[in-house]
Order: sequence, then structure tokens, then C-alpha cells
Amino acid sequence: MNKNMGICRNGETQPKKQTELGGRRATIFVFAMSALETMAFISNGVSLVTYFYGYMNFSLTKSATSLTNFMGSAFLLSLFGGFISDTYITRFKTCIIFGCLEVVGFAVLAVQAHFKQLRPFPCKGLDPSKMNQCEPADSSQQAILFAGIYLVALGTGGLKAALPSLGADQFDERDPKEASSLSSFFNWYLFSVTTGAILGVTFLVWISTNQGWDWSFGICSIAVGMSLLFLSMGKSGYRNNVPKGSLFVRILQVFVAAIRNRNLPIPDTAGELHEIHDKEAGQTEILQRTDQFKFLDRAAIVKNAQEASESSVSGTWELCTVTQVEETKILVRMLPIILSTVFMNTCLAQLQTFSIQQSNTMDRSIGNFQMPGPSIPVIPLLFMSILIPLYDRIFVPLASKFTGIPTGITQLQRVGVGLVLAAISMAIAGIIETHRKNVAINHNMIDSAEPLPISIFWLGFQYAIFGMADMFTLVGLLDFFYSESSSRMKSLSTAISWCSLAFGYFTSSVVVNVVNKVSGGWLASNNLNRDKLNYFYWLLAGLSVVNFGVYLVCASWYKHKKIEGKQIDNGWALEERIDTSIVRNNTP
Repeated sequence: MNKNMGICRNGETQPKKQTELGGRRATIFVFAMSALETMAFISNGVSLVTYFYGYMNFSLTKSATSLTNFMGSAFLLSLFGGFISDTYITRFKTCIIFGCLEVVGFAVLAVQAHFKQLRPFPCKGLDPSKMNQCEPADSSQQAILFAGIYLVALGTGGLKAALPSLGADQFDERDPKEASSLSSFFNWYLFSVTTGAILGVTFLVWISTNQGWDWSFGICSIAVGMSLLFLSMGKSGYRNNVPKGSLFVRILQVFVAAIRNRNLPIPDTAGELHEIHDKEAGQTEILQRTDQFKFLDRAAIVKNAQEASESSVSGTWELCTVTQVEETKILVRMLPIILSTVFMNTCLAQLQTFSIQQSNTMDRSIGNFQMPGPSIPVIPLLFMSILIPLYDRIFVPLASKFTGIPTGITQLQRVGVGLVLAAISMAIAGIIETHRKNVAINHNMIDSAEPLPISIFWLGFQYAIFGMADMFTLVGLLDFFYSESSSRMKSLSTAISWCSLAFGYFTSSVVVNVVNKVSGGWLASNNLNRDKLNYFYWLLAGLSVVNFGVYLVCASWYKHKKIEGKQIDNGWALEERIDTSIVRNNTP
């Protein structure tokens, strides 16, 4: 019997009402899966560079590049997961399928780490000057390695697109009471991610350091499998999306129709353009015409009555609806916003990889306990785990009283705050690295493999500030793209927000190579004590300031979607501000 069916008094079954589904209770299972999957993914995101460098015998540069390529691919593949979820299958089924792929990927890595014949003899612990004598992994060993990590990347990519959208779907944007909980959901989604990350960078990193990488990868596989079980437990209470066909086809139809009608004059009023107002035809959300990219409006010009009568909600290659045109405009308008946040994630990638290498040269002792270098991100994560509830329960209500915005500040303002904090973090990272190098010089330990007499907790300053930046920017982007997207593209829009991270990781590799060539080798050595990492951090800080200026221009240019049949009141007002803005039209 279908679990979404109730029992009548006469014994017959009846479907549960939509209002009985979803809500905060349903999101508990989403949060559980998010925490467990993040624990597995993040633990490797912060420590795989150590595995590449010390166990697969990659060079420092190749280790950093391999990690950033893996992380970038994981986030970029969320586009594929979003496409599948919006086009073919429900978000719940998408999570199950891609979660299984991630389980298999971690299992492959566990097998390789366990059997010595599947990997080279590790050179971990050798003097840095002798690292070039180590024999790197051969082609077959690398093939197994990359098959495993990219199965993980594909799996986690699909989950990152579908899982947040599945949780957000449990709140109806058309209901003012539920809509007010949507932004709060993204805050608590980040809290679950943070909780999982804390477990990953402490428990799993300790396992990989002390018990072995085979144990670590094996536990990751089990954890993701358990997360799938938790998500399945809530299946009967989910509000599930209904896939509505390929969004990419709809977008391509708009461009083709607009080009075909390029010689026709653009009508002055929206009433002269084609639209279908029949909900029974599948038009559940009607978007109003906006004044940007008017050349695309030609796709909705009706040339004759017969053409209009033969058109459908899905559109044709000659005539599209205004809603279809506006969906295309939404994606085009999103591009400058997402591109202007890429550089922040480039900084995150650099901080993530080089800070781990910095920590391996520092004193990691806490009393009699040796803190693993990859566990240093626990400092900002603990800080975020405290800050997120305070932000959601204290800052948002207080700010709402002054701004009149239910989220306290708009999503784009929140992203802007994160970009400023990222620039500050990079500047502080340069100062900390200068201090670390001075300690090495003053103690004549530039080429020493022994840890420097400087505590690893110095790195906590740069990490803590960047953690705050990530809290503001990531949640702001997720909430912004989900809210701004149409009902047909919720998963894809969530994937777009993750693409900022993907492009950040990919450009990270390019930035390192370019800086090395232009600077004459700031980061060319395998010895951080001889590199000029502090100069590199300061360069990133300066470029982050420039990037923030670009973001302000993009945010002020952005025009928000308008849904037909909804009015704007004081509760959900249209904020037309020069710096950042967001619209929330939630009152019927």
C-alpha cells in the first residue's frame, strides 16, 4: 500500500492531503542525510591532499591541483544532478541514485587503500629534500584512485543539487506562514552541513591519521549508506516535485524563436505577447514580463491566431509563452551574480589546500594530544555552529524590525557581507604566514622536517573569519537562487549556486600556475618555508576587494522575478536598493 495513502472509516484508502505533507518534520530527514554525507565528503576535502602527497607520492603542486579538481568537479556535477531532478525523476529518487554512486566510490577508495599492491610505497615522513626520489603512483594505480574519487564527486554533486531543493520543497512559497520558514530552512541546512563537517574534520581525520585510510574510506562509505536509510525513512511525508520536461529545451526554444522573429517589432505591452493562463494545462506559475533582454520577448510574439491555439505550456520552436521567456531571462540574469562570487571560492580553495600544508609544519600538540593538520578547520566550524543559531534566532528578528524584511537583510546583501569578510581573511592569512616563516628563519629551521615552535592555532584566525564569510555567502546564494528560480528549475538553480564553488576550485589551479609563472616561482618549491605564500595571500586579498566592487555592480543591475497574481505588501516588499536587493512576493 502507498504510504501516502490514509485509511477511511469504510476501510478504503484515500491520499493524504498536500497540506499534511512536508513542513519542518520532513526536513529532519534531509538534515540527517546532509550531516552524514557532508561528514564523509568534507573529511576528504580537507585531507585528501595529504593522501595524495604522502601515500600516492604526488608532488605538492599536483596534490593541491588534484584536490581542487576533485572538489571543483563535485560541485560542477551538481548541474547534472539538477538537470536529472528537474527533468526526469523526483528529487527524492535523485538523492537515492546519486547517494548509491557515492557509496560505491568510497568503497573503491577503501579497497585501494587496504591492498598495498594497488598503491605505491608511501614516502610519508621522508626529508623534504628527498621527496623527488619517491616513486609516484603508476597509471593503473592512478586509474583506480581517480575512478573512486570521481564516483564520489558524481554522487555528492547530484546530492548537492537535489537534497537542498527537496528540503526547501517542504515549504510552500505561496503560503505566507510557510514561506517565512524557507530562509530559516537554509540556515539550518547549513547548520547540519557544519555539524557533519565538524565530525568529518575531527573523527574521520583522526581515523585516517591513526587507523589508516582504508578505515577512513570504509567509514565514509557506511556513513553515506546510513544517510540514504535516514532519507528513505521520511519518504511518506515528503512533498515531491513533478518533473516537467527539459528546461534546456525550453531555453533553447526561446532563443530559436527570438531569432526567427528578429525582424518583428517588440510590442509595448505584455498583453500583446503570448501567455497561457490555464492551470489545467500545466501552467502553475505565471511570470510577469520584465524590461531586460527585450530581444528575447520576440519569442512570445503571436503572428497568427492558429499559431497561438496550437501552442502549449511547453512551448514550440516558433512561439513561446512569456513565462518561458522570463525563465530564460532569469538564468541569464543569474550568470553575473554567480560569476562575481567565484573568486571568493578561489580563495577558499587556496586556504583549504595551503593551510593544511602550513599546519603540517607547525606545532600541533594540545597537551599530550597531537592534532592532525587537516582538523584545523574545526575551529571555524565550531564558531559557525554557534553563530548560525544566533543569526537565525536573534539577528534576523532584530534586523527585521528595522528593515521590514523577514530575512533581516536581503540575500544579496548577505552575499556581499561574505565577500568583504573573505577579503579580510586573505589579508590576515598573509600576516600569519609571514609570522610562521619568520619563526622558521629565526630558529634556523627552513629546511627542517621537524615542526616549528609555533602553534597550529595561529591558523584559526584566518579560518574563523573565512568561516563567517562562507556562512553569509553560501546560505545567501542558496536562498537567492532557489527563491528567484521558477517552479521548473528549483534543483538546477540550487546547482548553479554550487557552481560558484566549482569554478572557484578550477580557477584555483589556474591561479597557482599563473602566479608561479609571472612571479618567478612564489609557490614552485615543495618547501613552504622557502615559498612566498604570504605574498600570494596578499595578492588574493587585493583581488578580492576588486571582486567585491564587481559584485556591487552586478547586484544593483539584477532585476527580480515577478509572479502574476501576487501583490507586494509591507511583509514581503520589493527592495530596490543600489547595493543589493531581493524580492519576496509571498502574499497572495
